[in-house]
Amino acid sequence: MSVVALGLNHSTAPVELRERFAFASDQLPLALRALHERLASATPEAALLSTCNRTELYVASGRAELRELVRPAIDWLAAKGGVGGEQLMPHAYVLERREAARHAFRVASGLDSMVLGEPQILGQMKQAVREADAAGTLGTTLHQLFQRSFSVAKEVRTSTEIGAHSISMAAASVRLAAQLFEDLRDIKVLFVGAGEMIELVATHFAAREPRAMALANRTLERGEKLASRFGAEAMRLADIPLRLHEFDAVVSCTASTLPIIGLGAVERALKARRHRPMFMVDLAVPRDIEPEVARLRDVYHYTVDDLSEMVRGASEKRQAAVQQAEAIIDAGVQSFSHWLEQRASVPLIQALNRQADDWRSAEIARARKLLARGTDVDSVLEALSRGLTQKLLHGTMAELHATDGEQRERLAQTVSRLFLRGSLRGPGDDPQA
Repeated sequence: MSVVALGLNHSTAPVELRERFAFASDQLPLALRALHERLASATPEAALLSTCNRTELYVASGRAELRELVRPAIDWLAAKGGVGGEQLMPHAYVLERREAARHAFRVASGLDSMVLGEPQILGQMKQAVREADAAGTLGTTLHQLFQRSFSVAKEVRTSTEIGAHSISMAAASVRLAAQLFEDLRDIKVLFVGAGEMIELVATHFAAREPRAMALANRTLERGEKLASRFGAEAMRLADIPLRLHEFDAVVSCTASTLPIIGLGAVERALKARRHRPMFMVDLAVPRDIEPEVARLRDVYHYTVDDLSEMVRGASEKRQAAVQQAEAIIDAGVQSFSHWLEQRASVPLIQALNRQADDWRSAEIARARKLLARGTDVDSVLEALSRGLTQKLLHGTMAELHATDGEQRERLAQTVSRLFLRGSLRGPGDDPQA
């Protein structure tokens, strides 16, 4: 049984590379089916996890060698990002079997996140599993891997302090804004998007009671629903260039594959503001704000990577809990590996059952013929038992006769364990003695 996790994340690749490999939620079904077809010769299982901090493929197959999964999967992912495999590999990781399981468990538990212990990744992994299941690419092995990941993550969160005192990207955004503006109650904030991250950021900003808030979203109805929760104004994405100058702070996180806020729009906004500073946070991958905006003198521009140092510093307070979490993960990896090893023997067990059933059917058919001819029952039973015994032992006897030396000795020990387990007693072992 082969299980592989491969991909790139915030630790291995910069945001300008990660955004090339980001998949929007509506792209996942088609991407999964395409990957499945690419690996069709290996009869694979596949799942795709794509967030602002990582893009990962999880692939499993009961028939293929690891190399039959890894190379095609890397080539497929590289092509999706418009780069060659040799360009992707310096920024990618490929993990197999136990290490693939360990990685999945650490990701689900928030130990591999930019923000140690952040809870969002667990929901994102569950969504990735639902997408794979809907696309028909989630098989038994990956189902087990992810369900065990969720179980381990739950134990980590309930048994350790990993999630305590966390500083999320949302909280970090507010903290940075507070460093720029003297009083957040005097600023106007624009949120772009209506997803979970924007909801978190809006929650943090709302607690600081800014003078006004607005929320722009591609779907106005959804934007209005979220905006109403915070007493914010809802607006369309198309209105952003015309109204950008009104806002002191802008936080954007959408699933758009192209920038929403361009350099020209920001330059015009700064001119209308008479170059009063603007605070802009781009939490999207691919990026919502054109990278060139960062070069403007009056813009304080941050991406998810820029915020990493801030949240990492806060994470040091929870490092004592990491060892405890890793111990829980180790136990989970051990359990999954044991299951995987058992799973690998399933085809052999099925073949043995089929063989035994064929032998049984043949001997029963023979016995029925003897009974039909009038042969007495005792003789039929004797022939039936002898026939089954001979069939059962024939292959073993043939192997014993065909080998010699150390190989025969090892085989003899195996045969003894399999067939003589309850019949080998030494002196004094007789319970009636």
